[in-house]
Amino acid sequence: MAGKKIGLRPTDALLIVDLQLDFFSGGKLAVPLAEEILPIVNGLVDEAQRSGTQIVVSRDWHPPDHISFVAQGGEWPQHCVRGTKGAELHPDLRLPPGALFVSKAKRPEREQYSDFDGTSLAEELRRRAIDRIFVVGLAEDFCVKESAIDAARLGFETHVLRAATRPVTLEGGERARAQMRAAGVRVIERVSPPYDVDHFSRT
Repeated sequence: MAGKKIGLRPTDALLIVDLQLDFFSGGKLAVPLAEEILPIVNGLVDEAQRSGTQIVVSRDWHPPDHISFVAQGGEWPQHCVRGTKGAELHPDLRLPPGALFVSKAKRPEREQYSDFDGTSLAEELRRRAIDRIFVVGLAEDFCVKESAIDAARLGFETHVLRAATRPVTLEGGERARAQMRAAGVRVIERVSPPYDVDHFSRT
């Protein structure tokens, strides 16, 4: 419903997907305009702290011979190799104590776009009585999309905040939003400063 306000609460999780240096300008797999989302994500982190919302931070944590890399027959350049600078979170991302971290795609023979694929994230969120997830981060047409679809499939009310994500390609972003909506994910389109979740409204 247009104009509906959405406020974070203690039974929510803010899922921040893969804000790692290799996905920003100068990185090995830079997502266009990725830097634009950092102040929005930081505003949401502040809102989450005020409301007692669980903050979850995911990261690709690849071995150097991961199956997704071109050298192994995959489609991507080598990126986010654990222990390298490119795998580090962006230094402008402000994270408080108590954030929950999830590492994925750690095995060389297995691709994992979703934060829920092969991890214990769903069980951990249920243990903490989380029933609603807000997803932000990179990239909208890959890890954000797959994480959101899995979250909805697993029974969480799932929202993707479009202002706080960017796709690898515009066409990919359009496809991703259609796929997410078809899976029951609520894609929130518009945002106004100061980027608190109360200022997001569905369209």
